[in-house]
Amino acid sequence: MDIALHIADFTPFGRSGSSLAAGLADTARTAEEAGFRTLTLMDHWFQMEAMAPATDPMLEGYTTLGFLAGQTTRLQLGLLVTGVTYRHPGLLAKTVATLDVLSGGRAMLGIGAAWYEREHLGLGVPFPSTAERFERLEDTLRICRQMWSDDDGPFQGTHHTLTETICEPRPVQRPGPPVLIGGMGEKKTLRLVARYADACNLFGADPAVIAGKLDVLARHCAAEGRDPATVRKTILSSANPVADTDAFLRAMERYAALGISQVWVMPRATDLPGWVATVGERVVPRLATI
Repeated sequence: MDIALHIADFTPFGRSGSSLAAGLADTARTAEEAGFRTLTLMDHWFQMEAMAPATDPMLEGYTTLGFLAGQTTRLQLGLLVTGVTYRHPGLLAKTVATLDVLSGGRAMLGIGAAWYEREHLGLGVPFPSTAERFERLEDTLRICRQMWSDDDGPFQGTHHTLTETICEPRPVQRPGPPVLIGGMGEKKTLRLVARYADACNLFGADPAVIAGKLDVLARHCAAEGRDPATVRKTILSSANPVADTDAFLRAMERYAALGISQVWVMPRATDLPGWVATVGERVVPRLATI
């Protein structure tokens, strides 16, 4: 099983630009050296109220990923996950393609339907209904696939019309950066995974719950004529792998038996590079054998 690092809290790095830059760079380089496969950030503009005050530091995701691409050489980089409402899909496709080109083929498009109403209202971003956000998500997935292909012609979707889909230079990865859809909704989210995505990301719920979601995904894949084995299954875990490493690994064995091949962990420490290095020493080698 692969391990990925999800940074959702910037406060350990301080509030100044120099301390944020230095702390993030140190953490990313340490993660790469420690054997992490992927590093992701949130796509938020205010900190999530469920985690911390909305006024805590929050960096724009793709700008930060571009910075981290210059600090690393192997880590896959993405957002967990891009909110579909925040960027016009043609511009998002270009942004991710640019990250892929400049990182040497290390970009990932993690994407979802968006949910944080407060930051939409606060910053004047339209927040349509859930049904419309999912329609826009499907448009966006189709636009990204087209812009990363050899087809630079027009696109007509439910909510978006593009007269040209030129994207030069094309992404390094072909047919494009891998697409991961986050969420566990059975009627819409997992159907879109089956139709468009290379990977899904599920919350680290009880394995029985995950098994049920994967059964639903398999049914959607069957309806799409797709082998469910071609969808990479991943989870986001809230467990601290260094608090009780043996218990963490036992839990990961249960997920791996269901077909989960990658787990994201979220550090909650004042010394993030130190925490990441500890995970690299104690967890990564053993997790790789699962």
